[in-house]
Formats: sequence, C-alpha cells, structure tokens
Amino acid sequence: MELVNFRFDLDTDGIATLTWDMPGRSMNVITEQVMDELERMLERVASDAAIKGCVIISGKDSFSGGADLGMLEASSRRYAEMAALQGEDIAMQAFFDGTRRLTLLYRRLETSGKPWVAAIDGTCLGGAFELSLACHYRIVSDNAKTRVGLPEIKVGLFPGAGGTQRVARLMPTGDALQMLFKGEQLRVQAAKAMNLIHEIAPKDELLARAKAWIAAGNKGIAPWDDPKFKAPSGRVFSPAGMMVWPAANAIYRRETMDNYPAAKAILHAVYEGLQLPMDLALRVESRWFAHILRSKEARAMIRSLFVSMGELNKGARRPQAEPVAKIGKVGIIGAGFMGASIGYVAALNNIDVVLIDRNMEAAEKGKAHSHKLMSGQIAKGRAKTADRDALLARILPGDDYALLADCDLVIEAVFEDRNVKAQTIQKAEAAMKPGVIFASNTSTLPITSLAKNFSRQEDFVGIHFFSPVERMMLVEVIKGRNTGDRALATALDFVRAIKKTPIVVNDSRGFYANRCVLNYVREGHLMFAEGVPPAMIENVARMAGMPVGPLSLNDEVALDLAWKILQATKADLGADAVDPAQEQLLDALVNRHGRLGRKNGKGFYDYPEKGQKRLWEGLADLQLNKVDPDSLDIEEMKQRFLVTQAIEAARTFEEGVVIDPREADVGSILGFGFAPFTGGTLSYIDGMGAAEFVLLCERLTRKFGPRFTPGEELIGMAKAGETFYGRFMQKKDAA
Repeated sequence: MELVNFRFDLDTDGIATLTWDMPGRSMNVITEQVMDELERMLERVASDAAIKGCVIISGKDSFSGGADLGMLEASSRRYAEMAALQGEDIAMQAFFDGTRRLTLLYRRLETSGKPWVAAIDGTCLGGAFELSLACHYRIVSDNAKTRVGLPEIKVGLFPGAGGTQRVARLMPTGDALQMLFKGEQLRVQAAKAMNLIHEIAPKDELLARAKAWIAAGNKGIAPWDDPKFKAPSGRVFSPAGMMVWPAANAIYRRETMDNYPAAKAILHAVYEGLQLPMDLALRVESRWFAHILRSKEARAMIRSLFVSMGELNKGARRPQAEPVAKIGKVGIIGAGFMGASIGYVAALNNIDVVLIDRNMEAAEKGKAHSHKLMSGQIAKGRAKTADRDALLARILPGDDYALLADCDLVIEAVFEDRNVKAQTIQKAEAAMKPGVIFASNTSTLPITSLAKNFSRQEDFVGIHFFSPVERMMLVEVIKGRNTGDRALATALDFVRAIKKTPIVVNDSRGFYANRCVLNYVREGHLMFAEGVPPAMIENVARMAGMPVGPLSLNDEVALDLAWKILQATKADLGADAVDPAQEQLLDALVNRHGRLGRKNGKGFYDYPEKGQKRLWEGLADLQLNKVDPDSLDIEEMKQRFLVTQAIEAARTFEEGVVIDPREADVGSILGFGFAPFTGGTLSYIDGMGAAEFVLLCERLTRKFGPRFTPGEELIGMAKAGETFYGRFMQKKDAA
C-alpha cells in the first residue's frame, strides 16, 4: 500500500507503528491527503486479525501543528461556488459533510475495536491533539519543548474534530471550558494533572512504552463508550451542573463582550453535547463548527492571524536578492527600559549583546533588567538557573562606544529627542566597523531626518519595538527615503531571529501603528471632554473589542509622553494639527497635577501599592461638561473607537506608508490590539464594505468633526465596489 505522508511497520508481536513524516515539510499538518492515508491505514489495522493495535508517532522533531487552515479556507470557497451552481441546500450539505470528515475518521479510530496509542514528542496542537484524544492511550515525552493544546479559539474557530466533547468528558466542566476558551499550549505536567494525557516518558522510550501498553492487553475502548461512564461534573441538569453553567455564561460575556462567535459555540457544543451519547454529541459539535467556519469573524481571523502572519514571518516583504544576514552580536545604545528589553530578547535568542549607556551604573542597571525577567521565568517554572546564567553571560554592559567595533548590527534606543539621537548616531558610526547596518528604535521621529546624521544613509533603517518588548510580538521596520535593500533585509532577518513578526512601513510621522493608536487614545480624551463618564469610556472601548480602554492605555505609555508628542506635533505642523480639548486635558493632568501615568502611580487611574488600580476621583473636577449616560448611543461610541483607527489606517494606505493590507491588519492586532475578531483595521473596512464604511464616516463627521472625513481614495473604492485586499491581489497578479 503506497503511503506518502506515513510509514507503516508491523513488528513480530503484531503491534503496528504508523510514523507520520510528511515530505518537504518541517512540521506535519493535517491535509486531505493525510486524511486519505490515515483512513486506509485505520481500516487495515481494524480488519487485520493479526494486528493487535497501533502506535502513532512522528518522524519529525514535533508531532503536528494540527490542520492546514488553508484547507478550511478552501472548503468555504467550494461552498460559495457550489451554492452558486447547485443551490444553497446542496452546497450546505456538502460543506457540512466535508467539515465533519475528520470527526468521523477519529470516531472510527476510537471505535475500531483495536487499541491506538499516541506517542507525542514536541508540539501537538489542534486537530493533531484531537487525534491523540481519540486514541485510547496518550504518552508524551519529558522534552522541555513538548506542548499539547487546542488553540483554535485564537483564530476564531473551536476544536471541531471531537475536541469539545472529549475534553469535557476527561475533566470537570469548568476546567474544560476554561481550557477551550484560553487555547493555551500546555506543558506536559499540567496536561497530565488535567487528565489529558496518561504517561510522561523520556523521548527515547516513547515507542517502547507505547507498544508495551498494547502488549499488556489493554483494550481499545474509550471511557465514554463504557455504559457505566459518568462525566466528571455529573449531569448538566443537576445541582452540580447548575453551579457551572450560569457562571460560565457570565464569564464568557465578561471576557468576550459577545464579539467572538466561536467562544459562544463552545458553550453551546459542550452544554448540548454533555446531554447526549457521544455520536450525537459529535454531530452537535460538527453543526456548530460548520456554522462558525462560515462566519465572517473566523474568515477574517484565519486570514490575518494564520495566513497573513505566517507569510510575513516567512519574509513576504524581504528583498529576496539580499543574502541572509548573520547577526551574531548586536550593539544596543541606551540601557533604559526599551534598550534593556531589546537586549533581553536578543540574548534570549542566542545573540550576543553589547549594552551601552552613559555610564557603567546605567548599563549595569540595564543588564539587571534581564536578570529580573529571567528570575520571573524561573519562579514560574519556565526556565532554570542555568538558563539565566547563560543569558546574562551573553550581555556585556559598558559605557565605551568602542565596544561596538565588532557588532553585526547596532540599534539606538536613547531618549526620544532629535539632538540626543543625532549625537548618539554620530558617536556610534565613528566606532562601528564598515558596512554595518544602523537602526533607530524611534516611535515617532521620521527615519529620513534621523538618517541625515549618518554618512551611509542607505545603511540606516528604523526598527520600532513595542513595549513591553518581551511580550509584544510586533516590530515595525521603517524604510527611510534612502534606506537600501540590504538594510531592510538585515532588519527583517534580525526580527525573525528574535521570533517577532515584522511589518514594513514607509517613513512618516508616527509611522503606522502609533498613528492609529494615538487616534484611539485621542477619541477617549475627546469623549472625556464631551462629558462621557470615564468608566463608560473604558468599558465601551472594551465592548468594541479593544484589550484596554484608551485612558488606561494612555497611563501605560505615560501621559507626559503623550503631552510631549502633542507639543512636538504642534511645533512641527502648527496649532491646527492638535485638538485643543485634548491639549487642555493633558496639560491639566501632567503640568497642573503631576499625573504622569502608571510610572509615577497616578494618571487617569490611581495605582495603590496594594490592591487594584481605580479611576482617580479628581477626574470629575476636570470635566467641564456632563452628559447623562442613559442618553448616549453605545453602538455609536463603539463605532467611534474602531472607525477612528480604521480611517487612519486607510490614510496610511492612501499615503503609501503601508502598501500591503496584510501588514496593516496583522500590525493593528499585534501592535495595539485592534479588535481581533474583525481581522484588523483594513479587514474591518472590507468586511463592512467600503460604501457602508464611507457612509458611517460621513455620519460621524457631521456629528463629531472632520477627523472622521474619508479620503478620496476610500470614496473612490466605495463608488467602484472595491476592497483593499481585492486591489492588493490585482497588483500582485499584475506583477
């Protein structure tokens, strides 16, 4: 029997080994061909009396990352094509049957009458972990990199191949729902404590122990197929069950604001499924999965957070003619919070770091930041003392620019001041070896103007990190007017080396992310000036899909920084470039009341040493206007928060700051948390339709002012019925 993606071996004891090893791929994924081959081998094992059972193991460093989401995207396209040709009913039945194929395949394995064992090393996620859950025994390696989990919720889906039903029968309902909602990758000890796996073993013993379990005569019967089976939390309609579901529904609404249909579908699937036998429960799950797969939220999130992000991580915008840069040592000038954090992530990824500051005390303090971060990881069991020692050994603090002489890349992360940066750039260039790329980590200052302080402007590029660097996945790589391909490629290679996602933007004040997010913060300020209660501003922003309210976000990035940006904008572009109501508010907070944000424990919020932050009581005195909260249109407020960011993203596209909608969308979600269920700023517009979006902008402009005025290009798209992605694909096809 010819196999492409698997190897099948049968030993003398009658125990089969099915080794999953897809050619030409670094990781196994579930495709139509994989399902075909698995089905054939399953029937062989089930029908051959000489085979006692089967072990599934990977021939790669990891087990599998799950299903190929491109396959799921294709199923939605086939549905649309079939609906147009054969009608909605026929298309829907075919779509449902196609999306349930994996469910039926796993159920056939589970009820084949033969014992199946999953032997897992490395990553085992999504549909692959659902495969292991259908096996009768799960043994995983003690490899520190081994992870299991069901992360589908993070791309707008949920486990649709039996995951919701099996997990909910392996652990208490509340724990199962929490796991499904979070979509986290679990370490092996946690997975075992949750009853998701049976055994942990050294990697080189996995196969032998798996075979031993079969040889011991264990049966191929799942717990839920035993007539005496009882769910861990008992019946849904019982005193114990009713302790779970009202709370679960409340938590769902609090955490999702009802913006994520997949999370609601999890509630439905588990609640309904636990009241049914397994086969009917799986059918319920499949119906919900088919429904969610066709939702606009799932389509948008899959495109942005899986397809587009994967393409950007693989170098979609990298100049292909340039050789890959070998960055063994990076020099970082400025050992403050940002510079120290950049040094930490570089050292974490095995890159040597030279950390320069004005004196040794400041440089050592920057290195101590890495010690603190690693100590936190050790306390959480995510690292060992030896890991911390190795990382710290890679960081060399100093106050002498001569230490930059053998660096392969130099990044300045000094104070956001033109003169300070100019002096830093000139001193660094004098110490650097010829040909080394220089990067500026600036959040607002145009790269082209900073590059004038460097003799080789083609080797000058912007690398804009987001705070906190160790947690934020996005990095903006900024092309100045004279930045060359080698500098761009080097910056992208560095970002990839430190495992971040890059977007490439052309030079402008504030670049891309800051332009959008500053609009969001400003909208919160203007609502405050209108008299909207601060708590309402914060809560409605979260209802719109933002991770934190604009007032809280402003506290995090510092109110005095917002004030300085406002004054710099005013100085460069004139008084009309800033909103007087916003300027008055920040002036009062920063200059009259000394409230700088979280960094000094007081901003829009107070930050007590013990207890949770709370809105400052003095805010009431700063609101000259008051409005009745009951008179406010919540939906309109939500639209204001999203539209002000999306319209700025459209402006950056029109100006050529961003030229790829994938970068606008991925950057907006990873960089400032723009409502992920929309797919990002430009997907928000495409999903609504340019014509409807322009009408919304015009209505908001009439009511709230010209900041919502759509640009000519957006108006033209509305008239032509175009989309950002449609235009982009046409350009790609033409190229």
